[in-house]
Amino acid sequence: MKATETLHDLGQSLWLDNITRDLLNDGTLERYINELSVTGLTSNPTIFDQAIKNSAAYDMAILDGLEKGKSGEELFFDLALDDLMRAADLFRPVYDRTNGVDGWVSLEVSPLLAYDTAQTIAAAKKLSARAARPNLFIKIPGTPEGLPAIEEAIFSGVPVNVTLLFSREHYLAASEAWLRGIERRIAAGLNPLVDSVASVFISRWDAAAKVPEALSNRLGIAVAGRIYKAYLEQLLNPRWRRAFNAGARPQRLLWASTGTKDPKASDTLYIKALAAPFTVNTMPEGTLKALADHGETGPIMAADDVASENMLKQFAQAGVNVDALAARLQDEGAKSFVKSWNELLAVIQSKSAALKQAA
Repeated sequence: MKATETLHDLGQSLWLDNITRDLLNDGTLERYINELSVTGLTSNPTIFDQAIKNSAAYDMAILDGLEKGKSGEELFFDLALDDLMRAADLFRPVYDRTNGVDGWVSLEVSPLLAYDTAQTIAAAKKLSARAARPNLFIKIPGTPEGLPAIEEAIFSGVPVNVTLLFSREHYLAASEAWLRGIERRIAAGLNPLVDSVASVFISRWDAAAKVPEALSNRLGIAVAGRIYKAYLEQLLNPRWRRAFNAGARPQRLLWASTGTKDPKASDTLYIKALAAPFTVNTMPEGTLKALADHGETGPIMAADDVASENMLKQFAQAGVNVDALAARLQDEGAKSFVKSWNELLAVIQSKSAALKQAA
């Protein structure tokens, strides 16, 4: 049995952190679903940037969009929605079989709207309606500016993948925004079943912290242990339980950024360490293949965070201020999203110009 299947059978959902039109056209994504237990997919501007830049598979669609007078963000979302709607259809049997717990794909709103709650909500509603797929998450950053948009999107009935979370405090703020949206729906007599995941970034911790060799590649896992304990406590939270009793479903915890950045470390380091039922691990394609080829599953994560807290004390003694680093990572992540978005639009513009000249 492949490690991917073992991990799935332990109760963790394996999602692919990648999408390209080639993956869809050549049957690779379908093979991952059938052979590697992949049950969902996430995307981001960097992924689409690489996909469009490095493939001719989008050229005809770009030309078609140009003939219709489209460009920039409008043209990008046409391309992205085409891919994600096809992916959503591939995962629809999983979504139906699990009654909507699994089988999701994710699309990010423009990070240029990060400081504009009203425009973020409008964009989230528009993209969700255009996709017309029940298993499409709209990704909204869990930054202080993004939290009101998350609450409003949930209240509006738009499923949300809360992204760019790093610390326990980030996670709790995101879960609170989700819960407020659900409670408002209950108070308004609306169906409270609006799904969400909270995406916690792992590997960036270890890339950012300068620590003694004995502590290398252990900070992200320690922070994850602290967050996992908070997640389990939220499942027992009386407010959550009242919402469940009214028909809501829990916001699931998702491990993101789980590709190993240190070439000296195991290529499945974060996969093995973060095995936990009723969570999601969205992994880069290379990590997924490594797990299937030679990876091993580790023990289920501990429900308490004693080991994690002991490890975090060692980091504190080494001069790492976890709260300050979390704030820095989230701020850098938000800026990186904007940079990736601008690079993506530049690629579309460049490719559009080249295709028009060649036509």
